[in-house]
Amino acid sequence: MPIRLENLHRYPRDWNEISARIRLQRAGGRCECTGHCGLTHPGGRCPAVHEQIHPDTGSVVGLTTAHLNHTPEDVRDENLLAACQLCHLMDLRSDQFLVVTDIPE
Repeated sequence: MPIRLENLHRYPRDWNEISARIRLQRAGGRCECTGHCGLTHPGGRCPAVHEQIHPDTGSVVGLTTAHLNHTPEDVRDENLLAACQLCHLMDLRSDQFLVVTDIPE
C-alpha cells in the first residue's frame, strides 16, 4: 500500500532502507504475520514469500512493512512487521496496524 502523500513527512529519509532490511533481511523475504491479520496460518506463520505465488491467493507476493502502533515515526524493529498483501488487507479491515511500502523516489 503506498504511503499517502500527506503522511510522507512522517517517515524517516532512510525508510526505503529500513523497510528493505525488515522485509528481506530480518524476515528472509517471508511474511512475518503470525495471526495479526485474524487468519490462522499453518505452522503459526504466514507461508507467503516475496515475489513468489501466494499459496492462498495465487497472486505474486509483494511484502510490505507494517507499523504495529500506527506511528510511522516509530521505526524500532519491534514495531515493524513484514506482511504480504493478504495479511495486510485482512489486518486493515480490523485496523490493527498500518501497512506501508517504500517511499516514492
